[in-house]
Amino acid sequence: MKAVVAPGSASVEMIRALVGFPTVSQDSNLELIHYLRDYLKPHGAHVRLTYDDERRKANLFATLGAGEGGVVLSGHTDVVPVEGQPWDRDPFALREEHGRLYGRGTADMKSFIACVLALVPEIVERGLRAPLHLAFSYDEEVGCLGVGRLISDLAQAGIRPSSCIVGEPTCMKPVIAHKGKKGYRCTVRGLAGHSAYAPQGVNAVEYAAEAVSFLKSMARRHRDRGPYDYGFDVAYTTVHTGVMQGGTALNVIPHECAFDFEFRHLPGDDPERLLVEFCTHLKTALEPEMRKVHPEAGFVVEPLSGIPMLETSPESEVVALAHELTGEREFGKVSFGTEASHFQRAGIPTVVCGPGSIEQAHKPNEYVTLEQVGRCEAFLRGLADRVCEQK
Repeated sequence: MKAVVAPGSASVEMIRALVGFPTVSQDSNLELIHYLRDYLKPHGAHVRLTYDDERRKANLFATLGAGEGGVVLSGHTDVVPVEGQPWDRDPFALREEHGRLYGRGTADMKSFIACVLALVPEIVERGLRAPLHLAFSYDEEVGCLGVGRLISDLAQAGIRPSSCIVGEPTCMKPVIAHKGKKGYRCTVRGLAGHSAYAPQGVNAVEYAAEAVSFLKSMARRHRDRGPYDYGFDVAYTTVHTGVMQGGTALNVIPHECAFDFEFRHLPGDDPERLLVEFCTHLKTALEPEMRKVHPEAGFVVEPLSGIPMLETSPESEVVALAHELTGEREFGKVSFGTEASHFQRAGIPTVVCGPGSIEQAHKPNEYVTLEQVGRCEAFLRGLADRVCEQK
């Protein structure tokens, strides 16, 4: 499918508008959600909002048309932070250069949402013979926290879509599987003291480093010995430590340190077994030595977040639909997690397919190409041909 959208098209201008909302996960997304609500309502959309506990964030679910079933077009409104990244320009002001659109969220994943919104007037004008649903969530980037409330609200309201397409960046190629993710925080309790008397204390930072080193050994084992599934872009389970904090001054034995780690696991590779292996190492190899100095020293491991695996049958109707609309004959598997698995577990067959590349996500100078935006538009117009009265 070859298509390039013009720089001043409705989709590009909508991308510009959405990028202009700095919806970093730590902040509220309500300004953007209200913008989407106010855009959709004049087109006859029935809009539902579901909020977080503090009512600082919201999901939006909108339905165009009426009837049973219908396809959901889904995306998340939050983006990752930009602090500490060397952006060339303002990350929340869209910039077009040499066929690329730069800005935070252009790849992950406001361009998909923008293309959907830009085509709403055309879809409504053509008339709908089957409902089309739009689902835009909060806090996907910090563990798919918002989508659960959205899905629960649909179940309570008796809304049962027939299928879902999540527009995460796949270069407009259908994806039917992704790894599961389990994230944890490990807190190390030590014993403070003067660094000149280091043997009399329990250095929480050093024991944290030993624990992280064990996680790294687990990562190397999976890399070198598998198990493998070569359908995935990273063919083995990965183990990753992303954050570590501890210590107050060089001459003080640190009494506490904490680090966050995750398992992104293949189907059939049990993350609970991996966690047990790690915790057993802490209790048998590290804590006995720590407690010889201080009986209350040790480790506490707590869950942070989890994303289920996505496994959609290649024979399902939504996969056939994605193949038809993209013109692709194959399907992919990816290592990054998405909200697709939550829809799938709710009984809504789901695929992942959207514009842009995951290789651009979370990076400085994130971008999507105009060619990818054009392919997304063509995909959505093909879907409109199936659900609209007028061709």
